[in-house]
Amino acid sequence: MIFKSPYPDVVIPDVPLTPFVFGKADRLGDKVAIVEAGSGRSYTYRQIVDGVRSLAAGLHSRGFRKGDVLAIMSPNLPEYPIAFHGVASAGGVNTTLNPTYTADEIAFQLNDSRARLLITIPPLVGKAQEAAAKSKVEEIIVFGEAEGAVPFASLLVDGDAPDVRIDPAEDLVALPYSSGTTGFSKGVMLTHRNLVANLVQISAGLEVSEDEVILAFLPFFHIYGMTVIMNLGLYNGATLVSMQRFELEPCLQAVQEHRVTRFFLVPPIVVLLAKHPAIDKYDLSSVKRAFSGAAPLDADLASAASKRVGFRLSQGYGLTETSPVSHIVPDSVAEVIPGSVGSAVANTECKIVDAATEQELDRNEDGEIWIRGPQVMKGYLNNPEATRNSVDSDGFFHTGDIGHIDDDDQYFIVDRLKELIKYKGFQVAPAELEALLLSHPNIADAAVIGVLDEEGEEVPKAFVVLREPQPPEEIMEFVAARVAPHKKIRRVEVVEQIPKSATGKILRRILRDREKAATH
Repeated sequence: MIFKSPYPDVVIPDVPLTPFVFGKADRLGDKVAIVEAGSGRSYTYRQIVDGVRSLAAGLHSRGFRKGDVLAIMSPNLPEYPIAFHGVASAGGVNTTLNPTYTADEIAFQLNDSRARLLITIPPLVGKAQEAAAKSKVEEIIVFGEAEGAVPFASLLVDGDAPDVRIDPAEDLVALPYSSGTTGFSKGVMLTHRNLVANLVQISAGLEVSEDEVILAFLPFFHIYGMTVIMNLGLYNGATLVSMQRFELEPCLQAVQEHRVTRFFLVPPIVVLLAKHPAIDKYDLSSVKRAFSGAAPLDADLASAASKRVGFRLSQGYGLTETSPVSHIVPDSVAEVIPGSVGSAVANTECKIVDAATEQELDRNEDGEIWIRGPQVMKGYLNNPEATRNSVDSDGFFHTGDIGHIDDDDQYFIVDRLKELIKYKGFQVAPAELEALLLSHPNIADAAVIGVLDEEGEEVPKAFVVLREPQPPEEIMEFVAARVAPHKKIRRVEVVEQIPKSATGKILRRILRDREKAATH
């Protein structure tokens, strides 16, 4: 059974990404498009568009051509959208890198993507040079100045952007790499049309206005920050307040100082908003709406944060492979259903499928979610086998996420297919146990994986970060009193921190690898 979006289809313009994103720029002119929290460095809409054109001209004059790949390894700087859209305007492809990667991880992505150029920041030039030496990168460019790197400003030349003919449906504009939580990271081929479509789809749900001020600390190198914050904000004429990294008090200070109206969050930050004492020291009354994505959000936690700060908090769902948004709770919905990621966005169809039999399921039955729509990627770079395994002949992307659709077209994500724990034939969802552990007043953070017991049975093990020392038995008793017997936590390990991706996803693979090493 195919479940269609309950929203009317939207028209997706057949245009390249950059002119679409900056369609309002001429009219907005001197309005601030992006300002850096703390330093106050900023660019107006006119300055960004001029910078994009200058960079495209400068890249072209250096021999950068349509289809060439440029890697950006940088935190969120005001220049980031200029770099990204300058590459796009030159007909190039942006592959975005996490600045915390090791030199070997950087080299892997540079080689796999066949990047010709690499843009970074002065403190990372050494690591960039080490990685570039193992790749085909011809030049390292730096925001600012650093020895052995070309200053970014020197690429901004007078002249028109090259006249590049772009086929929006075929030509790539972004090549982010999937997180690698289910194996080696893969280049996700996103076309101009993928990203334009998703901006139109999101805008039909999130009513971002030109009066809005959006805090931008989630990384632009990740598809969530790239599409839902950077490009969506600029497309709608809002002002972005960029931060190079998330730190709680500077973030709260930026909200107060810039009168931020909208938060884009991930669950670990929702935890802080619900529980951290520093929240009460700042005026956060300007924030009217907040949106959480990238990982499952516990309903009680969402409610606690929403009440404390006074904003409306809703969820969405998506993946790098869906540009990213496939499901959303629209701003127009008066009541947010706890735990729901909303309905499928316009122009999107879904199936719920039994992962073992591939039999299509009905409403209110948990299965793997399959998605079809104009935001679904072109495929994985250099990996036709992985593409075939993920996108079927009917165009449905197999997400690897387990969930269901209810009678009101609301979707609920239960867990990752690969991360479900099978205990004596029963399925146990780590996310459910993690939400329960986080409700314990002494637990600051938690993750759950399946480990083998003495009988070879997979049992849930919790890794917890404690505020004060506490015996593991008490934590196990706390959980046992609140769940069915097959869901009980059988083991607890106290750790200093839970490994997470830049967007707050628990990297259970790292915990599994650590566990494996400890038992051998």
